[in-house]
Amino acid sequence: MYKILIVDDEEMMTELLCDHLQDCGYETLAAGNAREALALLQRQPDLILLDINMPDMDGLELCRSIRSHITCPILFLPARITEQDKINGLQYGGDDYITKPFSLNELSARIAAHLRRDERSRHRPFVLTAEGLLVDLTQRSVSCQGREIPFSRREFDILEFLMTNANQVFDKERIYEGGWGYDAEGDSNVVKEHVRKIRSKLREMTGKDYIETVWGVGYKWSR
Repeated sequence: MYKILIVDDEEMMTELLCDHLQDCGYETLAAGNAREALALLQRQPDLILLDINMPDMDGLELCRSIRSHITCPILFLPARITEQDKINGLQYGGDDYITKPFSLNELSARIAAHLRRDERSRHRPFVLTAEGLLVDLTQRSVSCQGREIPFSRREFDILEFLMTNANQVFDKERIYEGGWGYDAEGDSNVVKEHVRKIRSKLREMTGKDYIETVWGVGYKWSR
């Protein structure tokens, strides 16, 4: 059973979230301040819901402190948020935001998505291979017969997503989500251009087409 740590100084909010998440099958831990939250890290939560406006320590600073102890997903629960707040939160180690007031169903969906992604990352292989192609996920490098193929960060994210889900067809929106994250902001149409560049680089180095277009649907890794 997954454990979720809820850090919020509003007791009613904490009780509401605990009741809902327990109904969803999660074990919950609750903290009303930073000191209690840090003490509960020894229980090894699988995900943390963190309010930003805390009485004794700013939620962003608390997130930084948590990150020195644990690597699980952290979702911020702000009452209001600016673009700079989002940037700061991600830089401090947060993974996602959901602004109050929010739908409990949406919160549950985001929690489940982050837990799935975290579970996959813990069990994924460090190296992927495909017909002469070697992809090192730790070094984020791609090579063929000892020659490295240069990819941008976004290109590598898409390449990794398609390879780890080989022979599954994904539309542009799902590839965008898989490469950029559940709550990514931007235009999924950039995926088409990234896929074109990935194909071109792979074909130039290997002479092979690894990514197949499924017309009217999307793309899949077919090797």
